[in-house]
Amino acid sequence: MTLSEKISYIKGLKDGLKLNEEKDEIKILNAVIDVLDDIAYSVENLDGKYDELSDLVDEIDEDLGELEADFYDDCDCCDFDDCDDALYEVTCGKCGETICVDEDTLLEGEIECPECGELLEFDFSELCDHDADCDCGCNDFADEDLMS
Repeated sequence: MTLSEKISYIKGLKDGLKLNEEKDEIKILNAVIDVLDDIAYSVENLDGKYDELSDLVDEIDEDLGELEADFYDDCDCCDFDDCDDALYEVTCGKCGETICVDEDTLLEGEIECPECGELLEFDFSELCDHDADCDCGCNDFADEDLMS
């Protein structure tokens, strides 16, 4: 039974008693029932708005999930345990924003900070003086050596 139905039931009980509407006690009882009726209407209206809002939040959550899957390629940024590809944290020197990039992005040599637009450049020239076929481990990146 909804709140409105319960209030209607109480009104019916009161009307069935055939009380003297001129008595002060009955006037107070009528006023209380009217307030309860208003409260029941407001609560039911809020319930409807809540359901509508909940549906919209669910839709937004689904859309955001799809965007995250597309943007992060099914990985949470810098959550190394769940990712197939290694991600590296890079901190912008201008705004301090930490972003995660994959190896391919690092090898491109630069990326724009998504927060402030600063161009972040990666210089690997000091990591190794050996040729490209070197197996000294110089291709294993260290986060602190990535920023130039």
